Amino acid sequence: MFSRLFGGLGGAVRPGGDKVQVVDPATIRGWWEAGEVVLIDVRERDEYAAENIPGSINLPLTSFNPALVPKPEAGKRLVIHCRSGVRCGTASAHLVASDWEGDIVRMQGGIIGWKSAGGPTRRGS
Repeated sequence: MFSRLFGGLGGAVRPGGDKVQVVDPATIRGWWEAGEVVLIDVRERDEYAAENIPGSINLPLTSFNPALVPKPEAGKRLVIHCRSGVRCGTASAHLVASDWEGDIVRMQGGIIGWKSAGGPTRRGS
């Protein structure tokens, strides 16, 4: 049940009729470079301020409200990430529980995985 709800590393699942999929950072980087993602960072504000992925939207997990998650326009994917890939599972569960319509992609390994795959970040001051 846990892996079905939170989207185990085995691929796509459909809890509650919604699709939650864990995708590797290299694939997401390709989508990001093509402008095909709405990237939600669920780390806390201080973490986001210290370093983030350009274009990402910060919606911290401690105050996460599914109603604030923008609906991706046609041709774009909703991608959620955190530091290492755990908190985005909780955010995904919140979206599923709110009857989110559409696919949900979790970035495997979070921003750590993103940087390991060569993804760019911007640092705060």
